[in-house]
Amino acid sequence: PFVETYDEIVLAATTLASQRIGGLIVIERSIGLKNYIESGIAIDAALSYDLLVAIFSPGAPLHDGAVIIQKDRITAAACFLPLTVNPKLSKELGTRHRAAIGVTEESDAVVVVISEETGIISIVAGGQIERSLDGDSLRLRLETIFAGKESDKELGLSAMLERS
Repeated sequence: PFVETYDEIVLAATTLASQRIGGLIVIERSIGLKNYIESGIAIDAALSYDLLVAIFSPGAPLHDGAVIIQKDRITAAACFLPLTVNPKLSKELGTRHRAAIGVTEESDAVVVVISEETGIISIVAGGQIERSLDGDSLRLRLETIFAGKESDKELGLSAMLERS
């Protein structure tokens, strides 16, 4: 059932990227994101490409902040995330990317980030960012992570768990 979910996320991410519209899509895994959900606007709607694109459209009231997905539902939008304090990050990475890294340092969530400035799609897990993905590589990364084909260590989660 999650395969359709990837497709909606991948299609939305590639559409937003092609239009240089920023986006921050947080996908909950086993560690709950209740605090971040409560910082935003509750939605609780079926995940869809149309809804994701509408939320992130410039001028839309919810476009700032993150969307949080639980299973196949958009739980909340306009959510605030913690910024990473990692001093080694590239200066190219702005607030959106720092928030994506920050939430994955504090949870096992996976985040898809679309850069407004460059249209580059990135995926973040375990505090690690992988940049410049196209639709096919994003779909493959999501499938690999959520099918459990990648160990937590490979995701960089072991470092996160050691810190907690």
